[in-house]
Formats: sequence, structure tokens, C-alpha cells
Amino acid sequence: MSNKDYIPRGDGQFLEWARILIAYVLAHLIEFKIDQAALTAIQTLFAAYESAYEAAENPNRGKVDVLNKNETRDALKTALRAFNKGFLLYNPAVTDADKKSMDLPLHDKKPTPHPAPDTHPIISTESKNPFELILHIHDSESEKRGKPDFASGAVLFYVVSDTPISNPEDLQKTELITRMSHTLNFSPTDRGKTVYMAGRWQNAKGDKGPWSEVYSAIIP
Repeated sequence: MSNKDYIPRGDGQFLEWARILIAYVLAHLIEFKIDQAALTAIQTLFAAYESAYEAAENPNRGKVDVLNKNETRDALKTALRAFNKGFLLYNPAVTDADKKSMDLPLHDKKPTPHPAPDTHPIISTESKNPFELILHIHDSESEKRGKPDFASGAVLFYVVSDTPISNPEDLQKTELITRMSHTLNFSPTDRGKTVYMAGRWQNAKGDKGPWSEVYSAIIP
């Protein structure tokens, strides 16, 4: 949908647009599942604006007539914007053809999917206490700690092994990390052993990006 306001700016154009919209809704109240009272409030404001517009268009108009026209126009415009948002724009009973007939904007019915990031996590480690490692994670395209756009977190794959591991597919344990500083805890029997780890960004749907390299660290 365009960012341009769909409500006409000119007073006469706005009056005619509102007239057509109200008439169309009136003819489809049952189909659109809209209560008559909601439309009646709009019709009352429309009648007030129509009368004020005609008075302001009269060559003998005064300042009060112009002021009344502006005030009733703004009141109708505010009410119509709320009415359209509440009853028409996102109403599944209102088809795209209906919206075109009322000169309303079309909205996507499904959210735009966000792909998995095409970058990978960079993992560094530090140790402050025995049996734990603190992981710091940032994106391969940024020096700052944090996730790339559309990533819900990083999936960490790791395993404690006496044999060097270079293939991330061999890392059996997993954790979803949503904070870019994360502590991994180990048992006392793992002290002095090597943990191998790699990561992949994941989006909200669970789609994963490319692998990072395999990192290793000694468990303190």
C-alpha cells in the first residue's frame, strides 16, 4: 500500500468520496456485518459537513461559514478514518473489489515473510568461573554485538569431545540463544576438556541461515 493518504484533500473531492463510501456501506451492511448505529453516526457527521460545505461555497459566505465547514470536515474525516480502520480495511468480508469501489487502499492479508539471515554468527568466549564459558556473539557483517535483521536468535550447536571436530553437522547438542551474551555450564568432569561449537542465525519461523565456522574452547 502507498504511504499517500487515501482520503482526498480537496473539500469537494472529500465530500463526494465520503458520499460514495457511505452509500456503498449502507447497501452492504449485512454482508459486511456492520451495525446500523455505527454508520448512522457517520451519516450524521456527513450531513453536517455537507450543509456546512454548501454554505461555505455560497458567494455570500462569511468567516463563520468557512470555520464551520473546516470543523465539520475535520470531524467527519477523523470519524471516517476510525470507521474504515475498524470496519472496512481489515474486515475479511470486505473484498478487494469492494475496497476499489469505495476507493480504499488494499492491505496485504498475509504478513510479508522475513527470510533467514544470509550471514552467520561470530562466537568468542571468556571464562570467569570454573565449569562455565561465557559466549559473546555478533553478526559476521557487524562488529557490534547483536542479531541481524529478522533473526530471532542464534542456534548454538556444541559438543564436548576428545577428538577434534571440524564438521558442524557433528555437533549434537543445541541451544537457542536470544541474548548475545550467553553462559554455557558444564559438569566438573568436563573441566580441562575441549568444547566445539558453531552457530546459525534463525528467524521467527525457524528457518536457519548459513553455518559459522567451528570454534573450540577449553572448559575452565
